[in-house]
Amino acid sequence: MYDTFVAEILPSSHRSKAAPHEEITRVSCCPFRVRDYNLEACPDLPRQASIKSGLAQRESIKPTPKLFVKMSNRLLLGPGSIGSDSMQQLIKTDRGSFMASDDTVMLKQIQTTHNPDGREIDIKSILLIVEDILSRATMTVETSIVPGVHAQIENMENKTHQASVTLMLEALSYIIDRIACEMTYKSLAGVDGHQITVSLFTMLSSYSWDAKLVLALAAFALNYGEFWLLAQIYTSNQLAKSMAILKQLPFIMEHSGPLKPRFDSLNSLIKAVLDLTRCIVSFRELPSTYITQDMPALSTAMATVPTAVYWAIRGIIACATQITSLTTMGHEYVAATMEAWELSTLAHKINNIHEHLKKQLDICYQLIEDRRSIEAYEALLRVFDMIHIDNMKVLRMLIYAKDDLQPLFDGSSKRRVNLDVLRRKNVLLLISSLNILPDELSILEQIYSESRHHATRMDNLYEMVWIPIVDRTVQWTDPMQKQFEDLQSTMPWYTVHHPSLIDRAVIRFVKEKWHLRNKPILVVLDPQGKVVSPNAIHMMWIWGSNAFPFTITREEALWREETWRLELLVNGTDQTILNWIKEGKYIFLYGGDDMEWIQRFTKTARVVAQAANIPLEMAYVGKSSKKEQIRRIINTINQEKLSYSWSDLMIWFFWTRLESMLFSKIQLGRADDQDPTMQEIKKLLSYDKSGGWAVLSKGADVVVNGHGTTMLPTLVEYDTWKGHVITKGFEKSFKDHHDMLHGVAHPCCRFEFPSMGGRIPESMKCPECQRTMEKYTTFLCCHDDNTTTSFY
Repeated sequence: MYDTFVAEILPSSHRSKAAPHEEITRVSCCPFRVRDYNLEACPDLPRQASIKSGLAQRESIKPTPKLFVKMSNRLLLGPGSIGSDSMQQLIKTDRGSFMASDDTVMLKQIQTTHNPDGREIDIKSILLIVEDILSRATMTVETSIVPGVHAQIENMENKTHQASVTLMLEALSYIIDRIACEMTYKSLAGVDGHQITVSLFTMLSSYSWDAKLVLALAAFALNYGEFWLLAQIYTSNQLAKSMAILKQLPFIMEHSGPLKPRFDSLNSLIKAVLDLTRCIVSFRELPSTYITQDMPALSTAMATVPTAVYWAIRGIIACATQITSLTTMGHEYVAATMEAWELSTLAHKINNIHEHLKKQLDICYQLIEDRRSIEAYEALLRVFDMIHIDNMKVLRMLIYAKDDLQPLFDGSSKRRVNLDVLRRKNVLLLISSLNILPDELSILEQIYSESRHHATRMDNLYEMVWIPIVDRTVQWTDPMQKQFEDLQSTMPWYTVHHPSLIDRAVIRFVKEKWHLRNKPILVVLDPQGKVVSPNAIHMMWIWGSNAFPFTITREEALWREETWRLELLVNGTDQTILNWIKEGKYIFLYGGDDMEWIQRFTKTARVVAQAANIPLEMAYVGKSSKKEQIRRIINTINQEKLSYSWSDLMIWFFWTRLESMLFSKIQLGRADDQDPTMQEIKKLLSYDKSGGWAVLSKGADVVVNGHGTTMLPTLVEYDTWKGHVITKGFEKSFKDHHDMLHGVAHPCCRFEFPSMGGRIPESMKCPECQRTMEKYTTFLCCHDDNTTTSFY
């Protein structure tokens, strides 16, 4: 049996004369449906024994929809009922109670209500709908609590119309309405928030923790959304206007200014509850393949979830109480002295719980990422051990590519393209950080453009792809994006559209297997995706496109053709010196950063050349570091007309080629201490680290390669050996005297390999005396941001 209440609406002329208990005889309880105004029997609402004569008779009835007239701010109840003073009190009911609550006692209480029966519901679909309702209903300048949720809702419309989802929503509408009823009317009755929360847990005992929370949130969204729907359309819709009048919405909107701080606090609490809900639901989606219940992060989170759900539902009830109070008290609510700190304090507590759970969730995500990365890394290892009919599988493993994604940017056409443009082609993978030097790009672009211009057969063509490697632990920023775009815009070849397309496993692979460090590498894949060179950048610097197809076999063949001659040092660097070589002139290539030594050396060399009557040219090739100092030296050389000098780019390329020659030999395992060419290259690289040096050649033939401590004295002591020039010739006489001085003054030889430089030789023999060199650890700073770090 259900009792029915009827609220008598008296004319305003009669209301002033009516006794309080005559305005409404009684409040009864009706079955469940809020929208049909049927409510479940509510023991917290007072029952009256009498029924106003002529208005209603107490009788047994079946549960059918009844007219419900809401209490206005003037509505007074009979004995034991809630008046306006009581209503103000219910707003303050929770003041401080949640601060003093003992979570341990509370947890035991709600745990006793938890008896899940294993039923599964589509929580994500419900939560997405709830998020959309709450975001559209939020009364703030920020009109969306959840960015992009509206688009997700539109994308989900087809799913929500599926039969299974529709049936689920139909089955859950009963419990959702029942929860909404429970929250609304127990709030009206002034029931303590904790008691309401426990009653909801009892009602939802059969559901999992996250389902309890989402269903409670859905019930709140139902009433909250209805409230704000009317608020948004009542001025333009007559039906909504009439309903809004009953809910006192026009009055509320008129006083929205004073209410704004409370609505701000309300919205902050709603956002906190939503954030926590999404976090809790996210634990459900963790793949059991990678995460198990016994993992500390997950077990810690699961132990916290019941408490988190309790406080989230407590927050939902607080929000529901505020809305209920607003629509039932009207101006008394506006005038109430209740501050917004209760909601803010609840939001703070919920945010703290969310922060704790988010940390555990992030740990779980990292564990998943690590395990997936290991799987992806192992898959990369396997794919490079396999034989393929083309290079597509390998490229897709290296460069993130889905069927609907164009991962490459074509530098020539300035548009995005699919990986298919690389199918069955020789592919050069230029792999580097965003700190690749402009000099490196400039030379690469020249070589690439020349190869395109001179290529006559399709099998001579290759495609180049830049793969940018960034530290994924560092947050991507606007300056980084601009730096990437600036680099990308200068490259005429293909580039990966964005660094985020490169998986962590790929980054690990190129560092561990291809030895990427602080310098770019150029990995060569043949048309079947096989690695034919783990790093052809050295071949590119030394021989340019002549090294095609950039295989190790081709590299070895090119070295067999090389001899120690001046052309090896300057080939492709400067046409002026190549012309001197053709003319058979004597040439001094010299370098260093000692301006005094340079002045003495060049002036003495010209005096000797004039005395010996030989055609002598000199070219200053600088130093591999200290760019600013070298620029000042070049300016002095040019002003004093001491010799010919190179530009910054040419100096960089000269030293890069020398370093590439050494590293190419090391990479091939051919850094033979008996190889005369390599011994001379090692000498030059060693001389670069200390003082001045010079190489004397006659045409292409190198006469002497020596340190400044022996080359300058040889020139200074010309009078000592000039008598041998007539019989031995200038070259032989110079070399003999130099070798004699060299036997007395041995400068130290030094090589510097950066600790992050990749493959470092276990040992090296001195190119001067053939002794095994000692190994030291050195900390070095050349005060030059653009310095090229030695070796690779």
